Amino acid sequence: MRPEPASQFEVLLITGMSGAGRSHAADCVEDMGWYVVDNLPPKLLIPLVDMMTSSGSKVHRLAAVIDVRSRTYFDDLSAVLSHLDDLGVRTRILFLDANDRELVRRYESVRRPHPLQRGNRLIDGIREERELLSNLKARADTVIDTSSLSIHQLSTKLYEAMLGAGPSTVSVHIFSFGFKYGLPLDADFVADVRFLPNPYWVPSLRELNGSDKPVSDYVLGSDGAQDFLDAYEKVILIALKGYAQEDKHYVTIAVGCTGGQHRSVAMSEALAQRLQSHGLSVTVSARELEHHKRH
Repeated sequence: MRPEPASQFEVLLITGMSGAGRSHAADCVEDMGWYVVDNLPPKLLIPLVDMMTSSGSKVHRLAAVIDVRSRTYFDDLSAVLSHLDDLGVRTRILFLDANDRELVRRYESVRRPHPLQRGNRLIDGIREERELLSNLKARADTVIDTSSLSIHQLSTKLYEAMLGAGPSTVSVHIFSFGFKYGLPLDADFVADVRFLPNPYWVPSLRELNGSDKPVSDYVLGSDGAQDFLDAYEKVILIALKGYAQEDKHYVTIAVGCTGGQHRSVAMSEALAQRLQSHGLSVTVSARELEHHKRH
């Protein structure tokens, strides 16, 4: 297997002031699908990236939380950045910052010493770290000041910085199910499409399912099907916009019919296509079809 071009890989370095939100940023980035490593000495990044870009690696997006607390670390990081440039790997630096007053408040609230305090005043450790990181902050691609941000607001800022703003930051999963097998427990929305004619009672369609074109055409061509999809699409888009603002980035929609074989499957796939046309990330599954396959 040939190795993929280095340009297909991405490295994100998450750094910044201690107490400014690096750990939360790492959690958010991991939720976005990045492989995250924490507390990694910069010089260990080189063999890690070399392994990632080697043939067969499934890791294409690596995020490393870098805690630069000494001049030696900073020199190592400069060498790493030069190595990544030579490889042609796309590299970004995310820098989390906060003002001194807010950092003092956060450290006092958790009653932990600053890593550079070393028995001195807390503000001395903060100022030393700020001076040490000044050059790194200057070369950062994205700087987020978290001084006045809540955890949820920081998450929203991170999603905007990494993925863009608005509903496009929300991932949607749609799955079909049969009411007679029980309501799903993990759905944010549950749609009932039992008002549509049931293909089960059409002999030529009974043994097919909603993924088959004859069934899909039958269901989507039924009275009310398109009107329902029009209205539900609008409702979901409104909700996704609000979810993005409220730091909810994963939404599950369940679409149910009696047995989960025909109507719900066809309507799930049609709804997914509509949402995908708006640039949303949408996946689809069929609970009862998958269950029957396993058994």
